[in-house]
Amino acid sequence: MNAAVAGTAQAAQPTQWQLDPAHSAAHFSVRHLMISNVRGEFSKVSGSAVLDPSDPTKSTVEVSVDTASIDTREPQRDEHLRSADFFDVANHSTITFRSKKITPAGQERFKVTGDLTIRGVTREVTFDVEGPTPPIKDPWGNVRAGVSAAAKINRKDFGLVWNALTETGGVVVGDQVSITFDAELIKKA
Repeated sequence: MNAAVAGTAQAAQPTQWQLDPAHSAAHFSVRHLMISNVRGEFSKVSGSAVLDPSDPTKSTVEVSVDTASIDTREPQRDEHLRSADFFDVANHSTITFRSKKITPAGQERFKVTGDLTIRGVTREVTFDVEGPTPPIKDPWGNVRAGVSAAAKINRKDFGLVWNALTETGGVVVGDQVSITFDAELIKKA
């Protein structure tokens, strides 16, 4: 973790950060018909982090994603994904992640392991994280840093089991889902 993230003479002290929802999103990709990838995003995300530059393993992250904000650029598919066949938005309005363990994985890289909850099912998942970036001061006086994270999950582990067979015996939706998360963090005053 970049020691400059704290940004002051108190660099050794943990600092609190808020996720900037206007500049953050959770993206996903999944195989469709076994021949191509469908990509989408959840545009409404919120969260916070406590970053400890003197011992990054003591940092924490919490993220919440509004499942109704799913967008694959195809309204009919989005409605199906919001239905009980997939995310069941009426009963499970959020996807959450809460970190439990952070381990160094190279220069400015970490493995962040935590509880991912989708559709009321919680599983431990490890994200490969790049960042946080060195902080900058934006034109409005806020201190910001960026972070990117990626993981792969099996959707069936979270109760997302709907599928259909094609004429040739293939499936409509692949099981493995690639997740990426890009966020800007704003340091709390």
